[in-house]
Amino acid sequence: MINKIVLASGNAGKLREFSQLFSTWKIEVLPQSEFDVVDAEETGLSFIENALIKARHASRISDLPALADDSGLAVDALGGAPGIYSARYSGEGATDASNNSKLLSALDGVETLARDASFHCALAFVRRYDDPVPLVCSAQWRGRILEKPMGEQGFGYDPLFLVPSEGMSSAQLPREVKNRLSHRAQAMALFEVMWHEQMAGIDLD
Repeated sequence: MINKIVLASGNAGKLREFSQLFSTWKIEVLPQSEFDVVDAEETGLSFIENALIKARHASRISDLPALADDSGLAVDALGGAPGIYSARYSGEGATDASNNSKLLSALDGVETLARDASFHCALAFVRRYDDPVPLVCSAQWRGRILEKPMGEQGFGYDPLFLVPSEGMSSAQLPREVKNRLSHRAQAMALFEVMWHEQMAGIDLD
């Protein structure tokens, strides 16, 4: 029975979201920092490749099952950028504010209806670092990039990501709504289905 997993991330926002999502499964999510795991070198060319790299790295050092996500923003008008480089879009030492500022500059002059974008999330779970059958899934959340930040919730590009169905940015959504609609929530829903289908021998309760 799995009751603890390590999250292969040092991002406090991700830890908070995954802890909330996993709480109904009675699984404790521990940050990789508790095991002195430094960030893995993300050498993959896709969200899924990078998620697997991070999960195996955290599991090897912590000796626990590990979950990793690799997520980012793909903007249609920018040919899918920033993509897998979302977290470091504005260069070394990038912050949410500097990344958002660079994105707004890159879209300067682009009309509202041409600012479509999508958040992507790839999840990878390994029972051990050399797990030959990792659990992998991915999802996306379609929206549009605003011309200025709106809202104080969330992290990353949330203040710039308009959710058309709600008429507000991701950073303005109540937490329970975001946890239902987001790319990460959608990926987690797929993950739960795949877990039950492919890993029936492991009890979530």
